[in-house]
Amino acid sequence: MAKFILIGSGLAGGLLAAYLGRRGYEVDLYERRSDPREGNLVGGRSINLALSTRGIHALEQIGTADEVLKHAIPMRGRMIHPAAAGSAPIFAPYDVDPNKHINSIGRAALNTTVIEAAQRYPNVRVHFNHKCTDVDLDSTTAHLADSSVVAGVSPASQNKIIHARADAIIGVDGAFSAVRQSMQLKIDKFEYDESYLAHGYKELTIPPGPDGSWQMEKEALHIWPRKSFMMIALPNPDGSFTCTLFWEFEGPRSFATTKTDDDVRRFFEEEFPDAVPLMPNLLDDFKNNPTGSLVTIRCAPWLYKDKVALVGDAAHAVVPFYGQGMNAAFEDCVVLDECLAQFPQDRQRAFAEYFHRRKENADALADLALQNFVEMRDKTASRAFRVKKKLDHFLEAALPGIYVPLYTMVTFTRIPYATAARRARIQDALVYAGLVVVMILLLALAVRLLP
Repeated sequence: MAKFILIGSGLAGGLLAAYLGRRGYEVDLYERRSDPREGNLVGGRSINLALSTRGIHALEQIGTADEVLKHAIPMRGRMIHPAAAGSAPIFAPYDVDPNKHINSIGRAALNTTVIEAAQRYPNVRVHFNHKCTDVDLDSTTAHLADSSVVAGVSPASQNKIIHARADAIIGVDGAFSAVRQSMQLKIDKFEYDESYLAHGYKELTIPPGPDGSWQMEKEALHIWPRKSFMMIALPNPDGSFTCTLFWEFEGPRSFATTKTDDDVRRFFEEEFPDAVPLMPNLLDDFKNNPTGSLVTIRCAPWLYKDKVALVGDAAHAVVPFYGQGMNAAFEDCVVLDECLAQFPQDRQRAFAEYFHRRKENADALADLALQNFVEMRDKTASRAFRVKKKLDHFLEAALPGIYVPLYTMVTFTRIPYATAARRARIQDALVYAGLVVVMILLLALAVRLLP
């Protein structure tokens, strides 16, 4: 069997190693960080994960979905916290079916599960503390800096460069992929687009209550929509909530202008008054946790001959506002596995088919995620938005299988993202046209009834 090198043992890297190991391929998985099972995670950058149907399906194929879901908390809808002081939060279910929900899960628990799933196969080897510095595409050789700690050896003398060769290399190394950078230098007319939001994010925490309980509704994704910015909170099994503030980098009220403790306290008391009493570590979290950037990356092609391919954020990083980045990366693994099974003797054709099936959908998801940021921060607090959601649920119940809301298609089905987006546009056009016709008929009827 062919030998694969995977660069990056994050969520998709671990999962893909398990898929390839299951098919009998020799797999060496290299990760620049240390083993996450040893607790070496960077704090303040998690953005809790929302596991949904696509991701669950991918985990089911290697028999780990049930184990993962043991660590998850179901979120059945959005809990919207209005800006007006004293206003009660408003719950908006995700779907007409109360059993449909997304799942809040911590990155560390999921990463551990997929790595251990991969290591069940003796043909899969995982190497931590190996940073990819370059890839020779034609010889399929990865150049890696080995920073593994060896007992009794000084740190200065134990770092070394190793050269790992295989039949194919898969870049699963995130938005700033070293594998993709090597492809950009080698492939003529490689298409690459990198765009940043004017907003950054900062992770904050609502700790458990005194008795270890959740201090807000547990089974909901909490949102504080404030037009140009917002805060969200996702529940954790220990009773805490991981909060994320999405705010402009620059401007009159922004990360740039909010520096002192008084500035931070005043901003949160004005904008999130119901959250402040629940956040005793607010000032320390705000000061010490890094401010992250939000990037969308589109590129093409995702392959070089039969030698190199890209998966997950390395191919299509998206902003987190549809909760689909991880789910889409897991779906990449499913599709690549299917293509390798379909063309076992022609890896270049398998890579090309994978790219053909996924590129349009990755671009569609990138657009949907950007649109959903506007919806979450600007629209969720409005009465018109809630009326539209109720209409969606009414039509979904009245026309089962015929009318399916966009959020349902994206989150609770495996309909391709591009197909879901096109279908939603058609549905919306028909609904709005129907409402116009009804209004015209009612107006005509009113005119006829006039004396």
